Amino acid sequence: MAEPMHRFVETNGIRMHIAELGSGPLVLLCHGFPESWYSWRHQLRGLAEGGYHAVAPDMRGYGQTDRPDAIDQYTLLHLVGDMVGLVDALGEQAAVIVGHDWGAPVAWTAALLRPDRFRGVVGLSVPFLPRGPARPTSLMPQTDDAVFYQLYFQTPGVAEADYAHDVRAFIRTNLFVNSGDGPMRSRVPGSGPVGMVPRVGGLRARWSNFAVPETLPAWCSEADVDFYAGEFSRSGFGGGLNYYRNIDRNWELLAPLAGAQVPVPALYIVGQYDLVLAFDNMRKVVANLTAFVPCLRATIVLPGCGHWTQQERPAEVNAALLGFLRAVGQRDPDAESRRSCE
Repeated sequence: MAEPMHRFVETNGIRMHIAELGSGPLVLLCHGFPESWYSWRHQLRGLAEGGYHAVAPDMRGYGQTDRPDAIDQYTLLHLVGDMVGLVDALGEQAAVIVGHDWGAPVAWTAALLRPDRFRGVVGLSVPFLPRGPARPTSLMPQTDDAVFYQLYFQTPGVAEADYAHDVRAFIRTNLFVNSGDGPMRSRVPGSGPVGMVPRVGGLRARWSNFAVPETLPAWCSEADVDFYAGEFSRSGFGGGLNYYRNIDRNWELLAPLAGAQVPVPALYIVGQYDLVLAFDNMRKVVANLTAFVPCLRATIVLPGCGHWTQQERPAEVNAALLGFLRAVGQRDPDAESRRSCE
């Protein structure tokens, strides 16, 4: 099969770069941080071979897509708007939306807000998170010596400087450390919060604690590292970090949806050693996911897999996606019938 085609589309007031392959029903693939369309390279081919039109954009702020300057231009409402506009730009009425890491909240929220446009949703790594009782940053762990990484990201310019110090070394370290081949494999459950950044030394001090092998795991090549490093050396990390800087703003904006349920067929896939599962109360959220995602078809836990779900286990993820897509495709396309979860 041919390589993905690359082009630009106009959506929601920005110019977005997309990679696409195949023809048939539309599937949108939303990446997370710090990634790009490239994180879906295996799924573009697998879905296209399965009879689908697979489209992986560089999300707002990433790669070759526009990067608005203002932090408040990166809310979930903007990101969902980008995806609705992308469906329009591709000349379609509806799509199945798939998201990994930060792309997962985009996908879940898209299905929550616009079930008429997104007839199915798949979340990788991050489950649907119902709106909590307080601003999210007020609940994040911190100690005298360290803060949760999402808190560390809040001040503009600080994390950007850490990442820019050695972009390639950061990408390489991050891919290994958060994979199923990294230290999460040997972490003792209940041993304290994960993802903590030292108050002194920041991310550079955190990275120095990890030994990255000279030879990367089989799922990740030096060429993959080079691609990501090239993208972020050109675009910087500010766009992606602005997603984190809108966490509290998202909580405020989505107040009218407190308690709302995702009304379309859904699938959740996570790695056994994904650090997200080690966040406070996350396993409880996953165990009770049907309370807010009543049309959940399955929760799939991939043995030995870490955070980079679709890159570490492409064959398993592709098989799960194709099975879900076939099942969703057999349903009545009418939006009201989708809400029945029959």
